[in-house]
Amino acid sequence: MGAPVVVLPRRRPARAGLRVAVPVLFLAVLALAVLAPELLTGVDPLAADPLGALSPPGGAHPLGADHLGRDVLSRVVHGARHSISIGVGATVLAVVAGVLLGLAAGLSPKWLDEALARSFDVLSTLPELLLALLVVAITGPGTVNVIFAIAVAQIPNYARVIRAQTFVVRHSGYVEQARTFGRGRLAITFGHVLPNVLGPIPVLATIGLGTAVIAGSGLSFLGMGPQPPAAEWGAMLSEGRNYLRVAWWEALFPGIAITLTVVCLTVVGRRFQRRFEGRSS
Repeated sequence: MGAPVVVLPRRRPARAGLRVAVPVLFLAVLALAVLAPELLTGVDPLAADPLGALSPPGGAHPLGADHLGRDVLSRVVHGARHSISIGVGATVLAVVAGVLLGLAAGLSPKWLDEALARSFDVLSTLPELLLALLVVAITGPGTVNVIFAIAVAQIPNYARVIRAQTFVVRHSGYVEQARTFGRGRLAITFGHVLPNVLGPIPVLATIGLGTAVIAGSGLSFLGMGPQPPAAEWGAMLSEGRNYLRVAWWEALFPGIAITLTVVCLTVVGRRFQRRFEGRSS
């Protein structure tokens, strides 16, 4: 017999950890920009300087100045609060509503479950941004209405997953045992079913937050979100598009902020997903 073959465990490349560490670091800086932007820049994002309008990057304006002479770096940093707040608010609202509706569908009689399930399917066929636009057209522009509109568009994503999880959990052994011991419907629902159907939610919410940030910036770009002179990434893109030929920096850096935010959230969300599915890499 030949010598036994020794299979060494495969080492995970160092760059795999780096791919996660860099997005996490960026998101930490982003959180600081949301919570305490004055720690990153001491310049007033609304302070206009007509003499410095459209100044290129460098000197007093590291990322340049916009058409009103406002510091682009300061507006990007302070704009994170508006853009991320819209995304977080919409995601939280969508998660709460989606979990409740999905749980109700999974525990309801068949006719009600079918009605809710078909409603989720119909809403899911519409692009989220288009559905959000429809809701904003009904409710009107404004930050609160944009948050509500994005949440309505994202609710089916969470409701369908929770509904499927509920079907599995409601027939599990520990739920049947709880029924045998005479526990009430509400006690079983909130004590046994709900805690065990929430597993996928952190993964979906992390990735969904990136989608909500894009949707919020898109609606703000169309003039439906925070109104000028508020610093918001989508609104900054909208203002800067008229000066691309003479001041590309006014629109470029808000666009980079949106892109990096969504990419980093997606990377972290995918990492959570692999951990949730039991995959090591």
